[in-house]
Formats: sequence, C-alpha cells, structure tokens
Amino acid sequence: MVDADAVAAELYGLRPEEFTAARDAHAAAARKAGQRAEAKRIAALRRPTLAVWAANRLARADADQAQHLLELGRGLREAHRTLSGEDLRKLSHQQHVVVAAMAGEARRLAGEEGQDLSAGVQREVEQILRSVLADPEAANTWARGVLEQAPPPAVGFAEVAPAPGTAPRPQQPEREPQPQPEPEPDAEPDDTQEAGRTSREAELAEEALALAETERERARAGLGALDERIARLEERLDGARGERERLAAAAEAAERGHQEAVREAKRARTAARKARRR
Repeated sequence: MVDADAVAAELYGLRPEEFTAARDAHAAAARKAGQRAEAKRIAALRRPTLAVWAANRLARADADQAQHLLELGRGLREAHRTLSGEDLRKLSHQQHVVVAAMAGEARRLAGEEGQDLSAGVQREVEQILRSVLADPEAANTWARGVLEQAPPPAVGFAEVAPAPGTAPRPQQPEREPQPQPEPEPDAEPDDTQEAGRTSREAELAEEALALAETERERARAGLGALDERIARLEERLDGARGERERLAAAAEAAERGHQEAVREAKRARTAARKARRR
C-alpha cells in the first residue's frame, strides 16, 4: 500500500531536480495498486523551489533548532497579543539574530548537498523563517520538513489580535503650545520636567525604531516575493529549454527521415523507369 504522507516526507527530502521523476514514479505505483485517491494526492505535490527545499533541509537537520524557532514564534505572537513592549523588544532582537543564523546554516547544509544558495535565495529562506514565526500552521508544516511552497510573506504580526483589555490607549489631541514663563535668574532646573522630556525622547526613539523595523521587514518581504517569482520564472525557463531541446532533437530526426524518404523515392522512380524501358 502507498501512503501519500510518507511519500511526501520522502519527496521533500530530495533535491529539487530529483523531485519530479520520483513523484511521478510514486504516483504511477499508487495507480497500479488501485489507490486512485493516493495517486491523485501524490501527483498534485509541487516541486519545491530551491529556497523551500533549503528551509525543509534545515528543519530536518536539527529538530531541536526547529522547535526553538517555533517557541520563539509562540513568544512573539503572545507578546503581540498582550502588547508587551518589553517582551516585544527582547524577542524581536532575538528573532533577527536567530533567523539570520538559521539562514546561514541553511546555506551551509545546502552546500553539503552540492547546492549553492545565492544571496537572493538566502533572503528567501529568511523570509520563509519569518513567515513561520508568524503563522502557526506554516510553522508545523515546516517543522516536519514538508513545505510545498513558501508561505505568504509576513510583515509583523498584524493577524494577532490584542487580548481583551490590552488595546493601546487612544492618542490625546495635540494641545496648543502655551507660552512658558521665563525662568528666574539662578533658578535651579526642574528635575521633573527634565525627566519627562528625557522619557518622551526615549518613547519617540522607540517609536521611530519600531517604524524603521516595520519598513525594513516590508521591504525584505517585497524583495523575497520578487526573488521567489524570479526563481519560479527561471524554473519555467529551464523547463522550456528542456522542451526546446527535445523538439529540436525530434525535428532533426524527422529531417533525417525525410531525407532518407526522398532518396528512397528517387531510387524507386529510377528503378521504375528502368523497368519500363525493359
């Protein structure tokens, strides 16, 4: 009996160039065994891009490391849900460090398999890992090493709704600036006002940092999506080149057959003329 889940686990462990032939062989075996539903499921499995394969390879190589990323994702989603600024800052920093390190490890593992990941493909792997952090379903699929395609690019955790009672406070309308009295000569500075200004400047800096990180993630997401599109187009181009080579070989064989037919017809006509003269 053919088990489609077991076949998928096997196929997504293969290098991309080995995938299609192995998938078709398994689908044919399932059809031969009379398992039409399993054969259909197997035939529908998509060949992974190089980045998706590298991400799967990473998850398969170190289950503990994969679980660490999943735990980080759960922590980030919980921090967004509860709007915990302190946790968000710590976990966001940890996210950048872990994702970059794991993408580098994916590149190393791919090199061991004879696959050289370009900088663009490595960025795709980083984007896949960020999507895994934000999407629990994608996280579970990736942890098993059976991603079929890159999850939709994730920009932040917009889909995580805040817990009841943790909604951010509405902004107060800006007040008209009021003239401040001139300080008296030799007056001591107001420590409370100074602390307030310092605290506000820190808040503005944090807001600017958060905005910059969001813009950076958005730009990386767009770049990752574009790189993935280029990879798909390159894959289609490779397929078209292979088809062209096949058709060129067929055309060459047809041309040889035509020339041989012309020579055979010419010999037949010559023999017919000789027969008539006789």
